[in-house]
Amino acid sequence: MIKIRYVDSHTGGEPTRMVLEGFPDLSHLPLRQRVEALRRDHDRYRAAVASEPRASDVMVGALLMPPTETGSVASVIYFNNVGYLGMCGHGTIGVIATLRYLGRIGPGVHRLDTPVGTVSCDLRGDGSVSIENVTSYRYRKGVSVEVDGFGTVTGDIAWGGNWFFLVDAKDRTMDVKHIDSLQKFAVAIREALAKSGITGRDGAEIDHIELFGAPSNASLDSRNFVLCPGSAYDRSPCGTGTSAKLACLAADGKLAEGETWRQESIVGSVFEGRYRQVDGGIVPTISGTAYVCGEGSLLMDPADPFCWGLQPVASP
Repeated sequence: MIKIRYVDSHTGGEPTRMVLEGFPDLSHLPLRQRVEALRRDHDRYRAAVASEPRASDVMVGALLMPPTETGSVASVIYFNNVGYLGMCGHGTIGVIATLRYLGRIGPGVHRLDTPVGTVSCDLRGDGSVSIENVTSYRYRKGVSVEVDGFGTVTGDIAWGGNWFFLVDAKDRTMDVKHIDSLQKFAVAIREALAKSGITGRDGAEIDHIELFGAPSNASLDSRNFVLCPGSAYDRSPCGTGTSAKLACLAADGKLAEGETWRQESIVGSVFEGRYRQVDGGIVPTISGTAYVCGEGSLLMDPADPFCWGLQPVASP
């Protein structure tokens, strides 16, 4: 019987399951090589933690490991039911909140190593967290693609720790009653991008689609719907997606350095974002709050035919 110990949290409604122990020990490898080793040799652990019957397509896992860089508190690899993520904003806020719950850190600035770079996290006394994300930038502006059933769709391609296609969807109703139609639209866009060979830099797959519309009230700047890898949508405003949005706003001169952008999610949770300009793009800071909501152990019984998880259901 294999046992995997974890702590669950949610950030703006989006869950993070932080794995404390039970995965193969890969700490002798550089961080990016750990991801490749997991994908190549131990991917069933990812599937067991983030897939049915123990989880669902909305779950994001965070494998906690010793730091790889001097001065960092830990390193982490993010994953979901279909694969691995370079960076995860809501997940990083969740990891910091969980480390506080475990008594490993207190209020202050803490560095966390991720496969796409080290991020700085400011844990405040009230439990809120601000993460200074990796350098983000817009790669291409105004890219048009023919989407089956929807016609021509135009958006920007941007990097915020993951690759995004950002679409102004102000003609669509952005609320929870329309999640099914928003999801079908976003899935169709992602399939059209792949079919048309439209990618991020160096041929990278654009695996996140971000739709923007009017917020629920005038105190907020925008509301988004974010399709994650697989078929799940982000319940939070998406940290890397908000970073990509800030990069586009900065490139268009629509948001000044240091000015606050209040991004609402499809379920009504809010992140605050701001940025500072650097060579090659911006460094975004994303602020939010996570809450620890569970802890325990997952048991892998070799006699269980679904011990290592079910295959994810195809996208709608």
